[in-house]
Amino acid sequence: MSSTLIAEQLLNGLGYGLMLFLLAAGLTLVFGVMDTMNLAHGSLFTMGAYIGATLSLYTGFFVLAVAGAIVGTVLLALALEIALMRRLYVSNHLVQVVATLGVILIVDDVVKATWGAAPIIAGAPQVFSQPIQITSDWAYPSYRVLVLVAGLAVAALLYALVNHTRLGMLVRAGASNRAMAQMMGVRVKQVFSVIFLLGAALAGLAGALMGPLSAVQNGMGETIMIPALIVIVIGGIGSVRGALVGALLVGTVETIGRAFAPALLKQFMPPALVADTAPALAGMTMYLLMVAVLFFKPRGLFPARG
Repeated sequence: MSSTLIAEQLLNGLGYGLMLFLLAAGLTLVFGVMDTMNLAHGSLFTMGAYIGATLSLYTGFFVLAVAGAIVGTVLLALALEIALMRRLYVSNHLVQVVATLGVILIVDDVVKATWGAAPIIAGAPQVFSQPIQITSDWAYPSYRVLVLVAGLAVAALLYALVNHTRLGMLVRAGASNRAMAQMMGVRVKQVFSVIFLLGAALAGLAGALMGPLSAVQNGMGETIMIPALIVIVIGGIGSVRGALVGALLVGTVETIGRAFAPALLKQFMPPALVADTAPALAGMTMYLLMVAVLFFKPRGLFPARG
């Protein structure tokens, strides 16, 4: 087990964690400030991935594809917010879960009718097709470096937005005590709309950036929603800083587990048993991490609500 392999998997884990952060940041704001359980957030991620992959294949301009994915996802989220979410803000969590679950089923059928059941392979843009030579014997994919840089840049911008702007002040006030914020004159409906659309933009960006790393296929949003929910539980509901730390922890732990669990299990098990056990054990790592964090910090690492 070489140091190069370990470093490469750590970078892969950080990249995956930053993609989780883009999804979890919007989700934790929606849930923490608006107290709304939006399971359809993963569907916005799916739409961003499909729109981005389609534009990339037909235009060949990656920047245009990412921008189009963000704009398209925000427009879809705006229609969803006007048609449904504004009615769910005052409903209980059970109604929110059932209603947004229905949105997932509708979006899945729309995706299947529009793009078909076959996955779309977008591929990395041509300018990022060559790897970066980090050392003499280690070349790392340049597109993954782009994902790392983009994720860190968005995290920094979101941190500045939440902590150093008036909108961020309103978001933090709503996450800490929504009732008090309303009594102080905060225009809750407008703040809710901005937060929902901001979360949609982040989901669309994550989907567009994830497309070249994996096949774009129906249901990918539901699959990534489970790690995203674990991220916001670990980080603390409503906390952007917690979402970042939780996402990096989950991404790194899960990637390291999937990469090295088979080699470790081969020391104790026959190969035939390792093939079945290793994926299951690797998939458990993020749940074990969540249990460990909640054992010591029941409200998450950085809870927004004191």
